[in-house]
Amino acid sequence: MGLIEDSLIETKVNSDLIQKLQKHLSLQVLLAIFLGICTGILYPVFAVKTQIIATVFVEIIKPFIAPVIFLIVVSFFAGIVDLRAAGWLSLKSLLYFELISFIAIVFGICFTFIINPGAINLTSFQLLTPEFQVAGVDSYWSNAILNLYPLIFLLLGCIIGLMINRSKYKYQIASRLDKIRNLIFEILRYIFLLAPLAAYSGIAYTVGKFGPESLVPIGKLVAGTYLTMFLFIIIVFGGILYFFKVNIINFLNDIKQELLWVLGTSSSASVLPLLMDKLEKMGYKRSVVSLVTVTGNSFNLTGTSLYIGIAVIFLSQLYQVSFSFTEILTIILIIMMTSKGATGIAGTGFIAMATTITAIHKIPVEGLAILLSVDRFMSEARAITNTIGHGVATVVMSKNEKNL
Repeated sequence: MGLIEDSLIETKVNSDLIQKLQKHLSLQVLLAIFLGICTGILYPVFAVKTQIIATVFVEIIKPFIAPVIFLIVVSFFAGIVDLRAAGWLSLKSLLYFELISFIAIVFGICFTFIINPGAINLTSFQLLTPEFQVAGVDSYWSNAILNLYPLIFLLLGCIIGLMINRSKYKYQIASRLDKIRNLIFEILRYIFLLAPLAAYSGIAYTVGKFGPESLVPIGKLVAGTYLTMFLFIIIVFGGILYFFKVNIINFLNDIKQELLWVLGTSSSASVLPLLMDKLEKMGYKRSVVSLVTVTGNSFNLTGTSLYIGIAVIFLSQLYQVSFSFTEILTIILIIMMTSKGATGIAGTGFIAMATTITAIHKIPVEGLAILLSVDRFMSEARAITNTIGHGVATVVMSKNEKNL
């Protein structure tokens, strides 16, 4: 008994320590970015050598990408039958989720092309493109084969997910898959405690190798992301609510407390129970609120979809990678699939983005280190947009079902 009690106490202590560290993660990342900039300016030679830290961090994450892809897709297809069983409301909710996700991705991609945050001075970044091009020519066929594995896992996930739907043990299987998925994300939460080190490395390397001018596109990315999401909330969400005779300003004022909680946690999932309670108090039927918000936590992550679209185009501009119209459509479809696994938990948005970049396989994975340096601040924008999206979806479905 003593050993068991000691184990439980140790687990609780570790859990409390993790929570305390995560609570101050934003401050740690901000300090790391500042130190990284200073190191890059004052000690550029040393700063370039710190790239190994960000590289190792990305390499640690990469093995989790394939299992995440697999579990996302299996869960998606395994859950279709269950969602349909809930009735016509479930089907309409799913259609709405897919439509609003598509609009969010297109909105993010188009606006990123307009503001062009990845536009850079080629004299300060001239080393980026040749290095990538040489690597691409020398190892074209080996990379082409290796980069098929995300697509293979996508296909396997689709097939196995549909098979689970037809199995009489689907609930037991789905439950175990959820436990595995939760375990993976728990491991990733521990790994993300190293994010400040990776942020320091990414910024220090970028500034040290390419000069202080390299901060310009990163700053434009942050400002552009917040501006894009603000406009999306006002124009798209505001337009949808206006159609259903709800004022966007009044609606945001009603859920302002929940949005403040999101700012503190960088997670839309953490405030989901509070949001559900608030929506019920606003007069929306519990059955509609529960169905729309819970399923929306996996399928209605507009902020995540919007940001991944922005990030992909930003990196393509930074590395001077061009996409055809057909490739843009393919990217949109990939994002619509990978964004479903973000689940509104802090940090999972970055995993979804990493999965997308890997599946596209035209953009260097090393670009994730640049995005990681500011991801903590992007996470807050994603989470707020996701939370507002859950509320708007509830309004739409309730008004449509006349359940208010």
